[in-house]
Amino acid sequence: MHVAGPEKVRRLCVYNGGFLTQRRVRRILQLAGYKIALGLPREGDLVGVWGNSPTAHRGESIAAKHGAPLVRIEDAWLRSLFPGRASGRAGDPPLGLLIDYSGLHFDPAQPSDLEKILRDDPLDDTALLNRARGCIARLQEAHLTKYTAFDATRAPLTPGYVVVIDQTFGDASVRASGADRNRFLEMLFVAQEEHPGAPIVIKTHPETAQGFRQGYFTAADCNDRITMMDDAISPWTLFEGAIGVYTVSSQLGFEAIFAGHKPRVFGQPFYAGWGLTTDEFPVQRRQRSLTRAQLFAGAMLLYPKWYDPYRDCLCSAETAIETLAAQTRAWRADHLSWVASGMRLWKRAPLQKVFGRHKRMVFQDDPARARATGRPWMVWAGKAQVGHGDAVRVEDGFLRSRGLGAELVPPLSLVTDDLGIYYDPSQPSRLERLIAERASLRPDQRARAEALIRQLKDAALSKYNLGGALPELPDGPCVLVVGQVEDDASIRTGSGEICTNRALLEAARAAHPEATLIYKPHPDVEAGLRAGAFDASDIADVVAAQTDIAALLGQVDRLWTMTSLTGFEALVRGVPVTTTGAPFYAGWGLTDDRGDVPPRRRALPDLAGLVHATLIDYPRYFDPKSGLPCPVEVVTERLASGDVPHPGALNRLAAKLQGVFASYAHLWR
Repeated sequence: MHVAGPEKVRRLCVYNGGFLTQRRVRRILQLAGYKIALGLPREGDLVGVWGNSPTAHRGESIAAKHGAPLVRIEDAWLRSLFPGRASGRAGDPPLGLLIDYSGLHFDPAQPSDLEKILRDDPLDDTALLNRARGCIARLQEAHLTKYTAFDATRAPLTPGYVVVIDQTFGDASVRASGADRNRFLEMLFVAQEEHPGAPIVIKTHPETAQGFRQGYFTAADCNDRITMMDDAISPWTLFEGAIGVYTVSSQLGFEAIFAGHKPRVFGQPFYAGWGLTTDEFPVQRRQRSLTRAQLFAGAMLLYPKWYDPYRDCLCSAETAIETLAAQTRAWRADHLSWVASGMRLWKRAPLQKVFGRHKRMVFQDDPARARATGRPWMVWAGKAQVGHGDAVRVEDGFLRSRGLGAELVPPLSLVTDDLGIYYDPSQPSRLERLIAERASLRPDQRARAEALIRQLKDAALSKYNLGGALPELPDGPCVLVVGQVEDDASIRTGSGEICTNRALLEAARAAHPEATLIYKPHPDVEAGLRAGAFDASDIADVVAAQTDIAALLGQVDRLWTMTSLTGFEALVRGVPVTTTGAPFYAGWGLTDDRGDVPPRRRALPDLAGLVHATLIDYPRYFDPKSGLPCPVEVVTERLASGDVPHPGALNRLAAKLQGVFASYAHLWR
């Protein structure tokens, strides 16, 4: 969801070098309607300062002297993988800014724009509050917070403990609340008094844990009952087993509210005073009672300016959340560095871009040597052998590219599976688990899946997006039969008794003797790059060679397939599908299954649930323009617009040679 830009641009005079050196900050301000300027303010100009930073006094004094409005700017609540002080090392700019004309959101001395929103805005719009509830659930599901570079799979602590939240020494929000180390010690004392016998966990700030700034608590404050937690941990995991949460003014206190707690607050942060906290030092002017959804809507949906790095525009909180979710998922999977086996030489550079962004991959085909590296291990699924049993399987995703993998076009999506692989029904796969889980969808998940379905249909997207003219079709019922690469892994593992294109076509003809039978060869087979070619004209009424499969699906009444992904694409477009094998989308009550489908597939997701699991949850996506991990919606836009890299002459020559070698491979077997 994009956000419209400003109608008028205003000069913003700044006196902090960060506004000049941080390109992302400058860009967000520009999109929000501000032009960074140096020198003294003229009539109509604004003065910008960074929060209550050590340099803020410069802008404050100039604004007061020249009567210019003062604008205070801060990072938004969801920032990046790493803290801002580490961003020089990590290269992570902020995902959004808080721009406030009235004050500082963390300073109760005077109402900020945020406080005015929470105080005065009706916050009663059903759509807005539903958005808030969906965002809260998504943050919890993806384990997102301000800084997200932590292992979200870490096991929760034994329930029954109390969380006391530390902050960085001298933090502006602590000073604004009139707090100091004594206040933190008082908070720790009260936590012990109110929860006699319960373990106390002091959660340090990420910047303290990484050695950038000290906190208010020290090791001397710990004992047999009180422990310091320096480890990076998901706040959602941390709060899961807590029986109490204590804070002065930390953002973690804000997040604790959405984890179901009513934190005890010893400062005066923006989230205190609205009936969702127990306040030791109330802000008397805050008398309104808010629900969790209302607080979130004001603070996260209405107040910040969020930025979309893929489209270079302001965006909604939902888009920012999915941006951070995609980048966080990649870091959590890749930061230890992969060792990879069974990867062809031409695939290694594209794989390095996707999986080696944080730490370069190494390639080692020998299973014993790969395992001995101690790194997470992946293998190309089609190359997996007995010795690869403990390796993660990797395959192309379902929205792959504009062009064939066999022509060495790099993929925009890849799937990783720690249980099996989606096309092999002989064992469970991660995709199977996800499909079963999506038998029930939250309203926000359903809305996202349905929007994606509309996007796929409107843009006529498929796996390879090759285009091509439609053949002339007669009136009457039309049945489409899609051919496959006959030595493909999905045929070897999941086709069942019908395992050739001719046998599939014959079965379809027998079932539909009066229908117009259309046979569509697989693009790799048409290109002469893979096995499966035969003369279908003696059975089929129409052989749809070099045809746009997405357009063809709009002209037929039913599709027959062994295990082809085209069956899933047909379901997305509302076309009934008959399967003779056991593809991943069969067995869930959405297809006419003629093959032996695993009985473990007992859940009954609807189409939106199947699409959510298959296209949103399972693959990882890579944006070729920004070089960043991205949500599925970015890739669908790139594919729809054609704004993706195309293979050069060298790639095409290598693909042709690959086809020649494949044609003669039987001579060396």
